[in-house]
Amino acid sequence: MGKIFLLMGKSSSGKDTIYRELIKTKELGLKKIVSYTTRPMREGETDGVQYLFKNEEEYKKLRADNKIIEERAYDTKCGIWRYFTADDGQIDLKDGDYLIIGTLESYCYIRDYFGKDNVVPVYIDTSAKIRLERAMHREEQQEKPRYDEMCRRFLADEEDFSDAKLSDAKIEKRFENNAEIEDCIRKITEYIAQKIR
Repeated sequence: MGKIFLLMGKSSSGKDTIYRELIKTKELGLKKIVSYTTRPMREGETDGVQYLFKNEEEYKKLRADNKIIEERAYDTKCGIWRYFTADDGQIDLKDGDYLIIGTLESYCYIRDYFGKDNVVPVYIDTSAKIRLERAMHREEQQEKPRYDEMCRRFLADEEDFSDAKLSDAKIEKRFENNAEIEDCIRKITEYIAQKIR
């Protein structure tokens, strides 16, 4: 029986970079799970790579068909943005191990849906200073930077990933991504390799 490794951390903690490197690591053989969102695509994103981008009507259809495993909705400066995971045939635990990016809340829902023995949390811990620098740099690259949304996301993550909530979800292992990201990737790769043996 395979496992789902759920990569999580506050915004700008390096999840996307770490995810890309883990997926490329042939020795791990991890399959992608692509989550859904109704938010607009950012510069450099591709539908089906970072997310499956859907509009509100498409989201409602998946919900009506009882395909939503977990979801979060954020009331942003740009309207309501939904992020969700759907039971759309991407996941078959008899067929191997998977990697997905999520939040602490999505981890709890996915863990409860697939079973705690089948879902492994991988929490990326990055200092606030480094996260703010990365977030600012990312927004500067956008055609229409949304600094207000960047700040909202940063503050929301401080609450969503509080030590108390991490403890309640029984997240004990943390991977620091404050210096060289390659070191963080190496430690996570070794950890996942041990779990899939």
